[in-house]
Amino acid sequence: MSRERIRLLLACLATLAVVLPLGYFWQQSRVPSTYSVMSMGYLDYGGGPRGQHAVATTSVRDLSVGTDRPADQVVDLVARRQTVTLASGRKVENGYTVNGTSPGPLIEVTEGDLLEVHLTNRDVPAGITLHWHGMDVPNAEDGVAGVTQDAVRRGQEHTYRFVADHAGTYWYHSHQVSHEQVVRGLLGPLVVLPNEPDPAVLDVPALSHSYAGTPTLNGREGDVPVPAEPGQRVRVRAINSDNGPVRVWVGGTYRVLAVDATDVHGPTDVRGWSVVLTAGGRIDLDVVVPNDGSAARVQVGTATALVIGPDGATAPSAPEPQRELDLLSYGSPAPLGFDPTHADRSFRYAIGRRVGFVRGKPGLWWTVDGHLFPDLPMFVVSEGDVVRIRISNSSGDVHPMHLHGHHAVVLARDGVRATGSPWWSDSLNVKDGETYEVAFVADNPGIWMDHCHNLKHAQQGLVTHLMYTGVTEPYRVGGSSENEPE
Repeated sequence: MSRERIRLLLACLATLAVVLPLGYFWQQSRVPSTYSVMSMGYLDYGGGPRGQHAVATTSVRDLSVGTDRPADQVVDLVARRQTVTLASGRKVENGYTVNGTSPGPLIEVTEGDLLEVHLTNRDVPAGITLHWHGMDVPNAEDGVAGVTQDAVRRGQEHTYRFVADHAGTYWYHSHQVSHEQVVRGLLGPLVVLPNEPDPAVLDVPALSHSYAGTPTLNGREGDVPVPAEPGQRVRVRAINSDNGPVRVWVGGTYRVLAVDATDVHGPTDVRGWSVVLTAGGRIDLDVVVPNDGSAARVQVGTATALVIGPDGATAPSAPEPQRELDLLSYGSPAPLGFDPTHADRSFRYAIGRRVGFVRGKPGLWWTVDGHLFPDLPMFVVSEGDVVRIRISNSSGDVHPMHLHGHHAVVLARDGVRATGSPWWSDSLNVKDGETYEVAFVADNPGIWMDHCHNLKHAQQGLVTHLMYTGVTEPYRVGGSSENEPE
């Protein structure tokens, strides 16, 4: 064989050595036009028993508890695609509204109430759902297109019914094309009041959202006045509906009363510290209006603030503190109600990033345990299991990790054990280089999303699921239903 033919053969073999693996990985990255999330990736049993997942006896559509009685509150919500007009008059084109506004109306119920929500999609072309962020509702009411329901198409309606059995601060948002619909305004606040609220405490939700790059609080820019009497105690319910974390601080002394709808045990006074509020997260602050006729300033990010005090009162500026309050040691210890040292299942959720193909497209993508979407783990548990998850982040970016249907307690960060109040979270800010140990009891059967709440990251493949044994689901992503949860 001539040298030229040998060189040609070697060149062809070298080309095949490159092209064939690329073709293989490209093919493996593609997803069917319609599929069940239960068929994605691979099953991870976390060291627990295998095989039980094959005996599917309950559909997620049947996992609705305590709704066989008349509703205590009925709410009608209508979603539209339209221009959003902020309080300043600034207009945001191609937005979404709920009952004509964004954020949508505050839903306020009392602990133990059965809430019934009638959702109408007036003209949102891609369809909509409503997810009750942070509420551990039964799986059938979770509002995730293609997982717990079909998207509500234009002109259609859907009814949600669930018991608001835990007082706290929450919010609602669409979980259909969520990376686009939430950013453009399809969201609103939800508060569950305790059975015996203190009538002397003023309750003030503060929902942070950016419209086309403009930061707002409750849809208002800059300083937002809140009428209050001198000396009045105020519970500020800060909600972050954006894709990235914001810092919250007060120009004076305050206390952190709750994190992600769970009360802090033994909160103490804080001064000169900010609190990180992750994407999707909520923090309740206890603030007292000064007695000198001035107002209290609660800063949510650098561009927006609540100014709480008598009409016309001003609040002094409050420079951003250099120190961040560490919730790992804030407050005092209390019983967890279970023993996380004897876990039935232990999982690893290692977030990274590498070059590859996702949905047939080349790029730099997020990974979970070294795998790219759709070859991601399905975490399998059984009801009653004590579950531990080790969340690590070496991806180069921060990730607000959100597990649906459950609250997990933080046991440690970077090997340092929690020493303060039990830090229960459903939206956990995991910075690059950090590692968290969290635990929970699997007490809410279903199929639950476990994803980054930077919704662009989720749309790019940073999403897994938690699946209970014995549960199946009839819904499909894609197909004629056009379900697209992220």
